[in-house]
Amino acid sequence: MNIDKANETVVARMKEARPVLKRVVTAREAVPGMRDNLLLHAGPPIEWERMSGPMRGAVIGGLIFEGLAKDEKQAVGMVEAGEVDFEPCHEHGAVGPMAGVTAPSMKVYEIENITHGNKAYSSLNEGYGKVLRYGAFSEEVIAKLRWMNDVLGPIINDALSISDGGMDIRQLLSESLHMGDEGHNRNKAGSILYTAKLAPLIAKVVDDKNVESDVLKFLGDNALSVLNPVMAACKATADAGHGVEGSSIMSVMARNGTEVGIRVSGLGDQWFTGPVGTPAGLYFDGFSAADASGDIGDSTITETAGIGAFAMAAAPAIVTFISGTPQMAMEATQEMYQITVGEHEAYTIPVLNFRGTPCGVDIRKVVELGITPRINTGIAHKEAGVGQVGAGLVRPPMSMFEDALDAFNAKYGGR
Repeated sequence: MNIDKANETVVARMKEARPVLKRVVTAREAVPGMRDNLLLHAGPPIEWERMSGPMRGAVIGGLIFEGLAKDEKQAVGMVEAGEVDFEPCHEHGAVGPMAGVTAPSMKVYEIENITHGNKAYSSLNEGYGKVLRYGAFSEEVIAKLRWMNDVLGPIINDALSISDGGMDIRQLLSESLHMGDEGHNRNKAGSILYTAKLAPLIAKVVDDKNVESDVLKFLGDNALSVLNPVMAACKATADAGHGVEGSSIMSVMARNGTEVGIRVSGLGDQWFTGPVGTPAGLYFDGFSAADASGDIGDSTITETAGIGAFAMAAAPAIVTFISGTPQMAMEATQEMYQITVGEHEAYTIPVLNFRGTPCGVDIRKVVELGITPRINTGIAHKEAGVGQVGAGLVRPPMSMFEDALDAFNAKYGGR
């Protein structure tokens, strides 16, 4: 078994992947293994008893949205009675930001990697403020979700249905990285491109001008509109390289607010986990690190696929949101080249002479060099429903990479 050749195969498949946004569909209809009593969540597996505040709040909101519970008390009662199953989004070909809770009736983006044929899914982005992904479940939160499900989602789906084969997310990301985005915490350019590509199609499929205006305003006002399809695109990209015998490339990295977990291409579906950290960064007025939840969300699939914090050199302005300096953003990207196997030619960084972003984290290099992947992320309040309280940088614990490498060496003998 030649590990280096296996790793080259994985990275080649990731770079060849061409994720295209095809449609918006109900999770129950499309997400593999979705069932009526199942809620998907971000990160590695977790039980209700160990869930963080934002995760618990999102679970409650998901049950209310589904019509399975009328209020918090009934939702908690259902969970404690064992009437609700919880499984990671990643175990169903899906991803979700922050708490990542995805219920069967929710509309999701479907991304198809047209190179290899695999698909991935993500929920629709709610925007800022009090939202389900941060654990909010008030009446206005549920009302917005229902509008997104009943109006926004079907309209985007109708728009995509008259497009020329869907929306090429790899091309969109390539453009947005040249416009100051990094694809995880800064998506302003990408969201503008996304809205601009959808707008003429939406105009064709919507007769009511007030509805058209509401949809375009919702998309245009939300600098995170494109984040969720980007996450699904990165999931489809990483999954293209998963399951390659003998590969030591990380194919999943995700957090649930309590633990962070990774999967490795050559080790199948086994999770390796460790405790989450609290991001260090900038807090909104009135908040501090004492208010922060543990790191949470599937959005680290962006770093897994070679963007996000790995592409921070393309987005120096992000430091005004997460703290630091433009030089630090440059150093973050340059450090990640040390623990990756390849460079993604589709995602290039102008300030580095259009060098491709670091792609394909090799767990052997992580342990050997003592360098864990960088993550830039939003920070959730530790209590359900308060919302985002800041943004910053965090790294996963080295211990889970060591555990993964021990398992890898036990299976492959370090060849």
